[in-house]
Amino acid sequence: MDRSNETLDYLDFEPARQDVRSQVQELLRQRQKRLPTMLLYDEKGSRLFDQICELPEYYPTRTEMAILNRHAAEIADAIGPRTRLVEFGSGSSMKTRILLDELEHPVAYVPIDISREHLLAAAETIASDYPDIPVQPVVADYMAPFDLPDPPERPKQTTGFFPGSTVGNMETDDGVAFLQNVHDVVGEKGALLLGADLRKDRNILEAAYNDSAGVTAAFNLNALHVANERVGADFDPDGFRHRAVYDEEAGRVEMRLISRKQQTVRVGDERFEFEPDEYMITEYSHKYRMEDVEALAAQAGMTVERAWTDPDRLFSVQYLRSAT
Repeated sequence: MDRSNETLDYLDFEPARQDVRSQVQELLRQRQKRLPTMLLYDEKGSRLFDQICELPEYYPTRTEMAILNRHAAEIADAIGPRTRLVEFGSGSSMKTRILLDELEHPVAYVPIDISREHLLAAAETIASDYPDIPVQPVVADYMAPFDLPDPPERPKQTTGFFPGSTVGNMETDDGVAFLQNVHDVVGEKGALLLGADLRKDRNILEAAYNDSAGVTAAFNLNALHVANERVGADFDPDGFRHRAVYDEEAGRVEMRLISRKQQTVRVGDERFEFEPDEYMITEYSHKYRMEDVEALAAQAGMTVERAWTDPDRLFSVQYLRSAT
């Protein structure tokens, strides 16, 4: 339903408390316990992630932004005029500005994020800085069905924007399902600008997700506070510690919360036992070869039309179109 902020109308599809609780319970029942990644991104978590992006060890954000800055004109030319830009998981919308500065007459900017407060604050700033571009925020879990607001004028095409290699947080089947959903959202004539982190040395990867300042640890542990508040859990955040590990065979970093002791955690009416050093996974971060992205896109009925990388090939930005 439509809600109103001070100056911006927005759509709100935030998942119901019971739905999130059921998802948490289902993931904790699995042999390898997990938590939904969405729990990382409340208002505090989103602020912490913005801090992570500024850390010296965390290469993805600055590398992707360098690619976007260097190739902004080419990317805008590939997208073309009068597009509606739909950003999945918009966060603070830093990278979006690079596109908005180059795109020819964008019809609307539609940022989508699960964190209402963070989304609306960022959307208000974008609307103020780009007064000629209609900004239409949507509060939603982009992995679940949601509707887009009607654009103020008919776009020539709808272009999805999914930076940060967030697609890497998904297992292959979920990544394909997400891209299929994007395909449906942008339509047959639409496109997707996708950030994809590339495979590299283990030491670079593990340093990026285990920063010396402990910001990533605070970000990861904050998910336990969010679970307590949102789904009636009783996690003891002091009873867990953060560690990120690169699984080279699977090609992914695993964000883990490791139990410091034997303990019982209640989520709603269920109880879950943790042994000392037992861990649960809060997030995967898959790393890709260029051909991996092509294969993922093909399964979703899309093709990679253009691709840009940095000189060290740490990261890639890829432009996908419908294959039909």
